[in-house]
Amino acid sequence: MRRLPLPALLTPLALLLAACSGASSASTSTAGSGGSGTDGKGSITLNVGDQKGGSEAVLRAAGELDDLPYKIRWSTFTSGPPLLEAVNAKAVDIGGVGNTPPVFAAGADSKIKVVSASHGTAKGDALLVPNDSTLRTPDQLKGKSVAVAQGSSAHYQLVASLKKAGLGLGDVKVKYLQPADALAAFTSGKVDAWAVWDPYTSQVLRAKQGRVLTDGDGVTNGLAFQVASPTALSDKKKSAAIKDYLDRLRRAQNWVYRHPESWAKVWAKDTGLPYDVALDAVRRTNGTRVSVAVDQGVIASEQQIADTFSTLKLIPRKVDFADFVDTRFNGDLPASTTAPRTYAKES
Repeated sequence: MRRLPLPALLTPLALLLAACSGASSASTSTAGSGGSGTDGKGSITLNVGDQKGGSEAVLRAAGELDDLPYKIRWSTFTSGPPLLEAVNAKAVDIGGVGNTPPVFAAGADSKIKVVSASHGTAKGDALLVPNDSTLRTPDQLKGKSVAVAQGSSAHYQLVASLKKAGLGLGDVKVKYLQPADALAAFTSGKVDAWAVWDPYTSQVLRAKQGRVLTDGDGVTNGLAFQVASPTALSDKKKSAAIKDYLDRLRRAQNWVYRHPESWAKVWAKDTGLPYDVALDAVRRTNGTRVSVAVDQGVIASEQQIADTFSTLKLIPRKVDFADFVDTRFNGDLPASTTAPRTYAKES
């Protein structure tokens, strides 16, 4: 079977890993993609950490950066951990990450507060196997090799999926590989399976290079967060700007759900993803998100992740995740158990 050239497959995704990745090879930030790196006007400046194709792109596409009564200075990071390091260092006031980086930041006793949450489907979090694999169910992974990024949401999904199948990490040959190396190993047949997330899942499926053995629905929490600096939150004017910023993000997410094709075009252009892959990922994962409260359900779910990684000795200490949340912006948002949105299947 002809395989896609690896560089062409990998390059567009280089900066899309952070929401899920628990490790990073880079910690530098650059100005946001919006020209000067600053939007809005006024005496207050909100320093926002972002990732390629992330908050800035969706806010701009939805028209939510028009008429800002304060300034947003964007910094683009290659992954969640260095973004949260910047929050801890007070270099960034707020930034968006997935469900795992806050757990590791909490484990390092970083000065962070989760202030906003969204709930999406976990169908993009998948255990992939080659099309010609004899594996049909997760319990058949016993003794097989699985590639996964250590400390990532995919790592947790692998652990949880194995547990559901009556297995543990010790029952499989875990290959800790970051996505670029994992993709190469997967497509060359050097591993039997790959635990990964969207848009990698959508790209592999669209390229017909693999199939889903199982996904994260019902196994992982499907949460993503905005995480703020306690120092910024203690500043009355910055706190007001953060509230406005979160409101704009929620409206932008609603726009994404209503306009999946328009967002996929923007996302593809911003990241270099092929349009069909971007649209697949929007419909499978990205566009399904609904804003929810940072409630006890969030805390309990993240606590479970923290306890899992603590048991695996990947987090150096016991974490009480409740110490790292701030619920002041919950308002009348629905419970975190609110079902994600779904798209009607195409005929």
